[in-house]
Amino acid sequence: MERRKFLRNAGMLGLASVAHNNISAGEAVTSQIASRKAGIKTDDRWDVIVVGGGPAGCAAATAAAREGAKVLLIEGTGALGGMGTSGLLNAWCPFTDKEKIIYKGIAEKVFLKSKKGVPHVTVDDWVPINTEYLKVVYDDLVMSEGVSVLFFTTMAAVEMKQKGVVDAIIVGNKAGLTAYKAKLFIDCTGDGDLAAWAGAGFEIGDDKGAVQEGTLCFALSNVDPYEFSLIGNVHSSRKDGPVYKILESGKYDLIKDSHINDKYAGPGYLAFNAGHVTVDSTDPASLSSAMMTGRKIARQFQEGLAEFEPKTFAASYLASTAALMGIRESRRIKCDYMFTLEDWLARREFEDGIGRNCYYIDVHKSDATHYPRYGKGESHGIPFRTLLPVGLKNVFVAGRCISTDHYAHGSLRVMPPCLVTGEAAGVAAGQIFRSGNVDVHNVDVSKLRSRLKEVGQLL
Repeated sequence: MERRKFLRNAGMLGLASVAHNNISAGEAVTSQIASRKAGIKTDDRWDVIVVGGGPAGCAAATAAAREGAKVLLIEGTGALGGMGTSGLLNAWCPFTDKEKIIYKGIAEKVFLKSKKGVPHVTVDDWVPINTEYLKVVYDDLVMSEGVSVLFFTTMAAVEMKQKGVVDAIIVGNKAGLTAYKAKLFIDCTGDGDLAAWAGAGFEIGDDKGAVQEGTLCFALSNVDPYEFSLIGNVHSSRKDGPVYKILESGKYDLIKDSHINDKYAGPGYLAFNAGHVTVDSTDPASLSSAMMTGRKIARQFQEGLAEFEPKTFAASYLASTAALMGIRESRRIKCDYMFTLEDWLARREFEDGIGRNCYYIDVHKSDATHYPRYGKGESHGIPFRTLLPVGLKNVFVAGRCISTDHYAHGSLRVMPPCLVTGEAAGVAAGQIFRSGNVDVHNVDVSKLRSRLKEVGQLL
């Protein structure tokens, strides 16, 4: 049976090879799709498919399954957790408003369980991450609700049977190419790949298109525990810190500013969020180059620390660099509402609020404007409409790619609010998957908020 299809990944079409033939581009598309579809398997068992197994994706998949949906979670690496695991991010951003934990529900459960992996830590803000421990926390989370997970699986194309409705996603893995169909899709890719390929509008960066700098996180081992206890940290805030000597020396050319954030994650093991690399994560060539540069930056930090803080680092070695580049900004999908810097500054509340956030405006650019952080007990609401892509009926977005402006993104891009938006998208998907006329823009917000409160979220 013939159907109208739109494969949004141009690489799947290979139109250049037919330029010399006497056939139209439309005929070429139809021919290419038909020939490729012949070798593509179809799996239509799913109510909800979540693409991306980072914090937002894990929360979304778990929440949707908890509501009774049959859920498939697709992840390109071999572990769940995204930046907190494969990305070697060294710490959780604050979970409290300086009075209490405000990222509740699934977010709080993940956080408290992850703290058991760092028993030397007693605080609730800037808690170091034991990445291997956190991997299993996420595994257990999604398995507890019966989510099906596919690792080492990459989305290659989005298939539409009518405008605004995703019929299937085409993925590639060791089984070849498979078309996975579902009633609803949740885009937790970070870069908004699914929504963008389905035709949703998006913005990237500031008014000139410049995005925040990326970071490849890393870890050093065999750090002297006693000597480290005497210095406390090598953070940028330490005015006599070694990073300034590293910069002044001119020997470590890839370290271009003083950004260095270290956390003592285990005995003799220091995890780093340090260094900056310019990267466009939607460009494979840029991303590949940035990974190589990031590994060299990590090596330069180890050598520089050994030189300028020798008592602590002379015997250290570079134990690991992340398998994922730390991306702070790429696509921000245009949704029914864009959360703005003005909303953040006003601590705004929303009738469709699905959670709270208090993280500061954290923008990693040399010319960034800095804004005062929230005071004790202050936070803002997160509107559900920032998860609903304009023009798409059966796609939610959650995590880093929700609808914000450039500066507000600096607050909402981090892992605690990503867990919150993921859970909200999952609950909403779980509530409407049985509907005969699925439309994410017609979710009963009162019912959604009531259910989120019921499962522990703070609204």
